[in-house]
Amino acid sequence: MSQNPTKHTKVLIIGSGPAGYTAAVYAARAMLNPILVYGSEPGGQLTTTTDVENYPGFADVIQGPWLMDQMKDQAKAVGTEMIEDHIGSVNLKSTPFEATGDSGQKYTADSIIISTGAQARWLNIKSEQEFRGFGVSACATCDGFFFKNKEVAVVGGGNAAVEEAIFLTKFASKVKLIHRRDSLRAEKMLQKKLMENKKIEIVWNSIVEDVVGDNKPKNVKGIKIKNLKTNKVEEIKLDGLFIAIGHDPATQLFKDQLKMDKEGYLITKPDSTETNVPGVYAAGDVKDKTFRQAVTAAGMGCMAALEAEKFLSH
Repeated sequence: MSQNPTKHTKVLIIGSGPAGYTAAVYAARAMLNPILVYGSEPGGQLTTTTDVENYPGFADVIQGPWLMDQMKDQAKAVGTEMIEDHIGSVNLKSTPFEATGDSGQKYTADSIIISTGAQARWLNIKSEQEFRGFGVSACATCDGFFFKNKEVAVVGGGNAAVEEAIFLTKFASKVKLIHRRDSLRAEKMLQKKLMENKKIEIVWNSIVEDVVGDNKPKNVKGIKIKNLKTNKVEEIKLDGLFIAIGHDPATQLFKDQLKMDKEGYLITKPDSTETNVPGVYAAGDVKDKTFRQAVTAAGMGCMAALEAEKFLSH
């Protein structure tokens, strides 16, 4: 098999989702002829979210996968070259920047926009994955609304878990916080708020063993939890399960080349998407662990493209 010649572009976008696709739309409209390389999960986390009610511009409920298809088609229509490949290595030490795909394809670029996103950590039990999007979620701000006057549980013990539990009390009639230890990692102020909330019950020293539910229609009916002190397993009736044990940004690729925080999120300059390497930008969940919304990711994709355009014009 003959080696494909190196592909050169002014703007290489690594990753899709709302950040990558929006960056592509802006870069293409600026006549920069971007190349967007997407991996095995084009569209990112939104493709595992079914009902989307909080994306501006749509009065009716839309589907996450549909929204991502629309963004992808729009980016293509304005002139983005889309390539399915997994970038296996990058060299940001000299210019033009270089990236190599698992396909063997080499890419060179005058600027790079990184929008590789993050993945929610899951418990990785089979039943959890089966009911993902049907009562099992990793995003309370996305899905809490669907559990009005219902009973839900949150798994975790850090800030995110406690914040999600408190947030869910706006909708749910009861929230159980399930934690494997006998104390929480969350900051004290948050813990105080949690303890004062009458709707929340904490289940200590326990793990979720199984998610129980129906298949027609598909929905969660309860969970089986195991007490780690007594090994007793009990079944709890509930309508929704939220996993809040953290996210992992997809930044392995950039280790030792770009500045990251201790959790691996890329660090950008204030009010900017520029990383510590001029010409390299980061947008979306790969750098944002605070908001993690489709609309904020799209906003950062726009910023990154505008910053890249300005960088290239000098």
